Amino acid sequence: MATKIFVNLPVKNLDSSIAFFKTLGFSNNPQFTDETAACIVISEDIYAMLLTHSKFREFTGKEISDSSKNAEVIVALSAESKEKVTETVNNAIKAGGTEPIEAKDYGFMYQRSFQDLDGHLWEVVWMDPAAINQN
Repeated sequence: MATKIFVNLPVKNLDSSIAFFKTLGFSNNPQFTDETAACIVISEDIYAMLLTHSKFREFTGKEISDSSKNAEVIVALSAESKEKVTETVNNAIKAGGTEPIEAKDYGFMYQRSFQDLDGHLWEVVWMDPAAINQN
């Protein structure tokens, strides 16, 4: 079985966060969703576990970072094209997210970023397959 990644994120409003990620084209797995958590399916092997603050605290003794003020992690996702990068970030902005920095176009790589409703940082990146295969 392939290794899967589950990114656990504390959220202030679970229903709003589910709706936000659905706007990006991701789905919700109801098998792992209840009133305290939601499993957002990003791909076959990548999931975002959205947890209410009380649920998130069950997994750590640490304070929950205020991600609207502090960066704790940047979740980077690859995209199949520059257009898909733009579509994803534009959808995030339409759903209430923000774009914290300008797009970066390096020719062989294009990236844009967004902050979700709770301020978590996401980066969407396209890389030219020919540039990747040169190594």
